[in-house]
Amino acid sequence: MGKIVTFAANGEQFSGYLAEPTQPGPKVIVIQEWWGLVGHIKSICDRFAEAGFTALAPDFYHGETTTEPDEAGSLMMALDVPNAAHVIKAAAQYLESDSVGVVGFCMGGQLALFAAGLDNRITACVNYYGIHPNVHPDYASFNCPVLGFFAEYDDYAHQEAMNKLEEDLTNAHVKHEFHKYPGTHHAFFNDDRPEVYNEIAAEDTWAKMIVFFQDNLQNS
Repeated sequence: MGKIVTFAANGEQFSGYLAEPTQPGPKVIVIQEWWGLVGHIKSICDRFAEAGFTALAPDFYHGETTTEPDEAGSLMMALDVPNAAHVIKAAAQYLESDSVGVVGFCMGGQLALFAAGLDNRITACVNYYGIHPNVHPDYASFNCPVLGFFAEYDDYAHQEAMNKLEEDLTNAHVKHEFHKYPGTHHAFFNDDRPEVYNEIAAEDTWAKMIVFFQDNLQNS
């Protein structure tokens, strides 16, 4: 359904996967897990398009992908955060809207929070069990509410991290709503990983996210 597109900012060229609905609708940036811009992330964009959204997944690894956890961890830790900021801003500019949603998964969940503090065009943020030790969102600059989804069993986005995020958002007066799913593990939304995928939790989060974006994004 979608296609690879290029977009520019500050003299740099970036690429990403774009999926569009048959009629103009709200616009969303989809941010990858630590594996890169893989098929699962592209399929999420396609699913958004089927639901009436324009979805753009920027390629933060500039063409690199992996299926090996050790290599994925290395790619995540090597992420150039200032460059990631340029990618996010360029993606928001490419979508040509004053009301853009952002959703990210794992590493992308933390980058989604980071994005919300970078650009006032982002008016809704969804964080799926976000984690990245070198990405520090500016909560005081948020112009949007946050919807968060977490697993019961998660060595990365664990209960202490969830509590700290809730405290930070509360202190910054950011409206937020968190959901924690019993019996689930980190990356429970990823249906390409049967060892952790939880269909019930994944479908519930999808339904909640669609309503959240519909409530907080302009149709442009």
